[in-house]
Amino acid sequence: MSTRSWALLVRPSANRVYAASGPQLLEAEVAVLDATVLDGRLRDIGIRDLGGVPYLTFTSDGDLDAHAIAHLSTLSGIYALFEREGEHLRPVELAALQLFDEDLLTIQKYVGKTNELFTRLLLNVTLWASHVGADLVAGAARERPIRVLDPMCGRGSSLHQALVYGCDADGLDVDGKDFDAHEAFLKTWLRRKRLKHTAEVIPIRRDGERLGRRLEVAVARDKDAWKAKDVRRLGFVHADTTRAAEFFRPGTFDALVADAPYGVQHGARAGGRLERSPLSLLEQALPGWVSLLRPGAGLGLSWNIYVAPRDEVVRLLASCGLEALDDGPWRGFAHRVDASIERDVLVARVPAG
Repeated sequence: MSTRSWALLVRPSANRVYAASGPQLLEAEVAVLDATVLDGRLRDIGIRDLGGVPYLTFTSDGDLDAHAIAHLSTLSGIYALFEREGEHLRPVELAALQLFDEDLLTIQKYVGKTNELFTRLLLNVTLWASHVGADLVAGAARERPIRVLDPMCGRGSSLHQALVYGCDADGLDVDGKDFDAHEAFLKTWLRRKRLKHTAEVIPIRRDGERLGRRLEVAVARDKDAWKAKDVRRLGFVHADTTRAAEFFRPGTFDALVADAPYGVQHGARAGGRLERSPLSLLEQALPGWVSLLRPGAGLGLSWNIYVAPRDEVVRLLASCGLEALDDGPWRGFAHRVDASIERDVLVARVPAG
């Protein structure tokens, strides 16, 4: 079997600081993809300049099949894929995983918004680590939609990325202004796209107590899908994340992603106190989050390592019975956000048995 050579052109980013980390993050993302759903079929993964432009290059034994190309197409940092033939690059058609338009992710602009490329990266590596990783690109062939939870979802960027992928998505956030802004944006986007949908806000009450509000959205990619009841769900609960287990059925999510407060502009609230470190919040919230996950599900966290050491986060995940993936390419995601934030990613799995 002949060895084939490939090159990924790194996607540019309007964020100068994130763009500087882009090649390194793409290298780690490809290595994680290879170690999970691609079963180690890629070799010699690394960044090199071709014509003065950074590419991620790798080799494979034989050609890449449709399954591998589909997964490579989901990479957060990919702009184009080429097969290398001597000094020449032959374009390879990508297979975009996109049920809905990506402007769902890019239109919203606000202070503190997480970079869309990083949002996709965090969701990707979490899903690949989970029991549904190989099914991410299956599309309509899936027996059921993959279900994703973000228990600190802000204005919903991760929920929107999951929806674009064709997943069902649920989020929870304590900030009422974020809830209201997300509701207004999403309803406007759905109307302007002329998508068949329903969207309503429902008060959540139990034993006479008002626990919060829930935005419930059902949407289909076109009229035929709507008639066939081939719809995707998005839910957003306005409530404290430490009460997440009160709002969702246990053991029903395939993946959980959370971008923890960085302790700079936004602190973490635990027991009513505002703290720089998210560790107290995670300690209170993690047991409830984990109870919502299926066996084999993935959990992905990002946070500022200046306010919470990585080994402490690993310890917290292990104390909840999770298997932290803490070696090799899984340790390649730390990157600078600004002078006071060094962001890292930690992924863990719920035991399958």
